[in-house]
Amino acid sequence: MAEETKMPESTEEKRSVEESFALLDEMVKKLQSEDTSLEESFQLYQKGMKLLKDVSGTLDTYEKKIQVLQADGTTQDL
Repeated sequence: MAEETKMPESTEEKRSVEESFALLDEMVKKLQSEDTSLEESFQLYQKGMKLLKDVSGTLDTYEKKIQVLQADGTTQDL
């Protein structure tokens, strides 16, 4: 049987955005594999969508914290 991709068991376990994208990449490769069963594909899809939602939320938070450098050298939070 194919090795299962590990996901955090709780929302408290956080990984970096880079780690999340690497995990999503692994999931896509497994989904594209002919050796992956339909059931495992569905589970990978569900886990991947949850991970993608989490990453999207993290990126939205980062985006809100971006500062724009003004012409006079001051910064303004977005």
